[in-house]
Amino acid sequence: MAITEVPLRLGTRGSTLALVQARLVAGELLAEVGLESRIDVISTEGDDTATSLTSPAAPGVFVSGLRRALLAGEVDFIVHSCKDLPSGPAAGIELAALLRRGDHRDVLVSRDRLTLRELAPGAVVGTSSPRRAARMRFLRPDLEVRPIRGNVDSRLAALRQGSFDALVLAAAGLDRLGRLVEATHYFELDDLVPAPGQGCLAVECRTGDLFALERVARLDDAETRTCVLAERAILAALSASCATAVGAYARVADQRLEVVAELSDPNGRRHERFVDSCRLGNDPVRSAVELGGSIGRRLKESDLGRTLAG
Repeated sequence: MAITEVPLRLGTRGSTLALVQARLVAGELLAEVGLESRIDVISTEGDDTATSLTSPAAPGVFVSGLRRALLAGEVDFIVHSCKDLPSGPAAGIELAALLRRGDHRDVLVSRDRLTLRELAPGAVVGTSSPRRAARMRFLRPDLEVRPIRGNVDSRLAALRQGSFDALVLAAAGLDRLGRLVEATHYFELDDLVPAPGQGCLAVECRTGDLFALERVARLDDAETRTCVLAERAILAALSASCATAVGAYARVADQRLEVVAELSDPNGRRHERFVDSCRLGNDPVRSAVELGGSIGRRLKESDLGRTLAG
C-alpha cells in the first residue's frame, strides 16, 4: 500500500516493552492504512518506581501522562497495554482500537527453570499485582510473595541476581519481547484468571479527531473488542480499584460469549468465582457489556464482595 499523508504522532511510555508495542501498532497502521507514525516517548507516574500501584491515587498511573499529552494535542494517538486502562471512560478520549489479542495467560519465570509445583517451600515469588499475589498465596501458601516494581527487563534482572526465586508475568509481554522461552509454567484459568484486557493492546484518540479515529479504527478486532469490553464491564460494576484482586476473561465460541471472573481476598484464603455465558445477537458489544455488568454486580453483592467493600 502506498504511503500517504503526514505521519501521525504516536505517544507511548519509554520502556522496552512499551516501545515494542508502539512499533507493532505503527507497523499495523502502515500495513492497513499506508500511514506512517512518529513515536514520541512520554513519561508517566507509573514509570516512577517509588509510586505505589495499589494506593488510592494509583488507577491509571501508566496512562494519565499519555492521556494528558493526547488531550493537549502533543500526540495524535496513544498506545497502552489494555490491562493498565482504568475501567471508566475518559472525557475527550475514545477507545479507537483494540488489537487482536495475544496470549491472555500469566506465566511463572523461575531462576532455576522450576514449575510452580517444583518451587521449594519458602521460595520468594515477585509480583506487583494483588490478583497474582492472592492466587499465589492460595495455590502455594508455603511460598513468600513479595512486591516487585520496574519494567520486565529490570524484573528479570532482579530474578537473575537472586533477589527472587520466581516472578509472575504476562505471557503476551514476554512474547512481544521475544523472551517467552524463559517461562517455566503457564497458568490456566482454573488456577489464575487473567486481568481484564490482558494480552490486548489498546489505542486511544481524541474525541472529534476524525482523521486519526477513522484510520486507527481500521486496526480494531471485533471479537477482541467484544470480549475485552465484557471484562472491563465487570471491573466497572465491581467498582474495582488497583488494590482489588480480580480477574476476568471472556471468549467467543459458537456465537456465544463465555465469561469467567474471580474475586479474591488479599491473603488468597477466600475467593468467589462466577462463570456465565450469553448468545451474541445483532449487537455483540451490547450483549457483552450487559453480561459483564451482571457478573460484576454479582461479585460486588457476594459475601466476599461485601466484606472487601466494608
